[in-house]
Amino acid sequence: MAVVVGAGPRPANQQAIDAGGAPQFEIRKIEVADVIDCITRGVQDFGRAPLYGMFFGVFYAIGGLIILWAAFALDYPYLAYPFIMGFALFAPLGAAGTYEISRRLEGGEPLFWSAILGSVWSRTGKELGWLALVSLFTLIIWLDLAVFVFLAFYGVDIPSFPQMFASIFTSPYGMAFLLVGNGLGAIIALFVFSITAIAPPLVVDREVDFVTAMTTSVRAVLANPRPMLLWAIVIGAALAISFATLFIALLVIFPVLGHATWHLYRRVIT
Repeated sequence: MAVVVGAGPRPANQQAIDAGGAPQFEIRKIEVADVIDCITRGVQDFGRAPLYGMFFGVFYAIGGLIILWAAFALDYPYLAYPFIMGFALFAPLGAAGTYEISRRLEGGEPLFWSAILGSVWSRTGKELGWLALVSLFTLIIWLDLAVFVFLAFYGVDIPSFPQMFASIFTSPYGMAFLLVGNGLGAIIALFVFSITAIAPPLVVDREVDFVTAMTTSVRAVLANPRPMLLWAIVIGAALAISFATLFIALLVIFPVLGHATWHLYRRVIT
C-alpha cells in the first residue's frame, strides 16, 4: 500500500505536477525485509556484471587512497579520518554508473561501456552536478568543524600522530574528543544520507531537478524511518570494512551498495 504525498491521482511510475508546478512522487511504505531484499538484488546485479561494477569501485578506492596519502604527505594526519569520512559523502553520487547498470539489467537492455557512461551523463546532466555541489559544501562544513574540534581539544601545538592516536584510546580526554568528533560527524552524515538516500538514482532515472530529488529523498526517509535507518547502518558498516582494508574491499562493496541503492529507490518510489 502506498502513502501518497500531495493531492490528486498519480499514475504508477510517473511524476505528477502539483498546483505550483513542482513534481511530486508517490512514496511507498517499505519494511526491513525490503531493504534486505534490495541488498540481495544488489549482490545479484553485481554477479551479473562484475567488471562494470568493479570499474566504478576502482575509481572510488583510488580516490580514497589519494586522500589518505595527501593527508599524511602534507603533514595533516589528524585530518585523515575527517577527510575519509567526508569522502564517503560522495559515495551515492559516485555510484551513478551502477544505477545505470541496474536500470539496464532490469529492462533487459544490453550493457556496453559507451552506453553506460554516455547515458549517465546525458540522463543526469547538471542535476547530478548540483547534488555533488551540495555534498561538497557539506564536506567543507564538516572539515571546518573537524578542525575546530581538534583545536578545541589539542590547541595549536599539534601532537605527533602516534601520540594523538594513543591519547584517544588511553585517556578520558581523548575519548571525549572521539565522542564529540564522531557525534558531529554522525549528525552531518545523517543529513547527507537523508537528502541523497534516493536522490541520485532519481535524477538518473527521471527528468527531475536536484531540489525535488533531495526533498523527495527526505520525505522517503521520514516515511520509512526504521528501514532507512537499517540501510544507513548497512552503508556505514560496509564503508568501515572498506576503510579497514585500505579501500580494497570497495572493489566489491561499492558496486553492490550502488546496485542495492537503485533497487531501494525503485521499491520506495512508484
